[in-house]
Amino acid sequence: MEGLIQALKAYETFNPSGWVGIYRLLPMWAGIVLAVVGVALLLAGGGRMFRVLAGPIGALLGVWCTGIITTKLGIPDAVPRLPTIVAAVLLALGFLFPPAITFVGVGIPLGLIAGEIAGPQDYLLGFAPGFIIGGLVGALLHRVVSALVSSAVGAWLLVIGALAGLHQFGGLVAAVASRPWGVIVAAGLFAIAGAVYQLAVRPSPEEADKQRGERERQQQRQAEQRALEKRWGVK
Repeated sequence: MEGLIQALKAYETFNPSGWVGIYRLLPMWAGIVLAVVGVALLLAGGGRMFRVLAGPIGALLGVWCTGIITTKLGIPDAVPRLPTIVAAVLLALGFLFPPAITFVGVGIPLGLIAGEIAGPQDYLLGFAPGFIIGGLVGALLHRVVSALVSSAVGAWLLVIGALAGLHQFGGLVAAVASRPWGVIVAAGLFAIAGAVYQLAVRPSPEEADKQRGERERQQQRQAEQRALEKRWGVK
């Protein structure tokens, strides 16, 4: 477990070989599970399943962004445990109301950019409107954002899971993993395919509920029609 935690630190820097190499620390069963989860996220992660991702993403945002924002605002040591508190709040909020995480996830980067443009003296005046406007855009485009994020995460879990699951075929897997950019490109292609499927082919949750309701009403009408025919002896 300690080795896996150390390997995950590769994702804190630009380290393609480290990103891919994490598969070596995963047992075959974990690779299979990751691959299955990856496929599920590629096909349906942007729907109601997105709350499974929204919680952890919210926690990561809380840990990563809280310190940056407080430092930019000149209050780096306001509350020592503030990043942990914010992460816990966003974790719960992500599970309960996923659009809130798209609001925060899109709003924070745009707020940081706007703050940098405004300058250190007026950082808050730039950050606040940038965060609010960016967050509103993210919330309005929640389905698009959730489909893109879930497809990206699903694609990466799929390729890493496949490498770990096929690790017993050492020569072939090692040859593939030795070209990390090839693995990254493959994941990118899977991500594009998943996003296109979710946005262009798979109906939205609202459309799916509407179609389900129409089918149920049609079945009810047919049942009533059969009952009426049976009652009056109509064949």
